[in-house]
Amino acid sequence: MSSKHIDFYFDLSSPYSYLAATQLDAIANRHGATIAWKPLVLAAVFKAQGNVMPAVCVPKAQYMVKDLARWAEHYGVPFQMSSRFPLPTIRGMRLIIAAESSGRSGELAKSLFTGMWERDLDISSDAVLRTLVSECGLSADELMAATETSAVKDKLRAYTDEAISRGVFGAPAMMVDGELFWGNDRLHFLEQQLTK
Repeated sequence: MSSKHIDFYFDLSSPYSYLAATQLDAIANRHGATIAWKPLVLAAVFKAQGNVMPAVCVPKAQYMVKDLARWAEHYGVPFQMSSRFPLPTIRGMRLIIAAESSGRSGELAKSLFTGMWERDLDISSDAVLRTLVSECGLSADELMAATETSAVKDKLRAYTDEAISRGVFGAPAMMVDGELFWGNDRLHFLEQQLTK
């Protein structure tokens, strides 16, 4: 078992979480670290911590679109701003939790991120979610049913509460050795921590 572990807190609606998700596997592999994919409800985090989404400030929102494109080019990954942003993502995040028992939550998270931020799909649609789950080779019927269970709903709340209690105020947020690293642009500091 790896001696290093990354808790990755994210919301599928966060484009910067998507960007971080494209890089985390490589970072973890370089350092023999494991990743726990922990979806959270970003609106609840913002409310609890007194934060607001960047797009509330119009000049910042305009800058953000350019910044996201720059980061995608820097990483060499596809990106397009969702034409449906902001989009409800609770069901998708519950699917990720439902996939934990198969050990494939990270794979499904990346598929859903790709659906929203590369393919401009409506991941609030059950039909789209079923397709993305099936593309991962998972059972859409089983996982979609699981999203309605109290166990899965409670775990999404628990991840959100856990993040808030650990000082998370936005997404993406990564924790290593009790240290918080917030934002796609802090991944180099995350990697430094993994070398310690």
